[in-house]
Amino acid sequence: MLTFETLAAFVLASLVIELTPGPNMTYLALLAARHGRRPGYAAVVGVAVGLGVLGLLASLGLATLLQSSPPIYGVLRWGGVAYLLYLAWEAWNEDLSGDTTADDGRYFTRGLITNLLNPKAALFYVAVMPGFLPAGDTGWRSTAVLAALYVAVATVVHGGIVSLAGALRPLFANRGLIAAVGKLFALALVAVAAWVAYATRAPF
Repeated sequence: MLTFETLAAFVLASLVIELTPGPNMTYLALLAARHGRRPGYAAVVGVAVGLGVLGLLASLGLATLLQSSPPIYGVLRWGGVAYLLYLAWEAWNEDLSGDTTADDGRYFTRGLITNLLNPKAALFYVAVMPGFLPAGDTGWRSTAVLAALYVAVATVVHGGIVSLAGALRPLFANRGLIAAVGKLFALALVAVAAWVAYATRAPF
């Protein structure tokens, strides 16, 4: 049975991990600074749903599956890298003539897919979360509780990042500056993709 001390320690560990720079933090900060808080919050919801789905899969045996099947982990890893590179390409070539701030569904979907293909999140469920499960606990309930806590902590952190980064948007009111920031956004996503590919290599 999960104790209060275990839950508190898990929340702290989740907070530290989420405050460590990674794909979600970088993407959400740049998105909110460039397009504003509303699309940023839409992406946060998508991220939360994606993390929740991975958490559900973890409670159903995701860790065992990934550890026993390197090819499946490879598909997840390289799929995530490829999707980040796609977002970088799209940001580099984005048409600035339209109002992108109104297309919340677009950013929700991006947040969702990015996390369904997020090897860092999968590794958290595989390598970190099992260490907080009670000895001999093989049921899904404890895993589901920890996964829900992780999603809650991540969502609070991500919402805070969007709120802070969104305050910078007025600095990018000039169209030429917006275009320049878009190029930097694209390059930053390429860097994040490279980091994900390096940091998630041979985890087992």
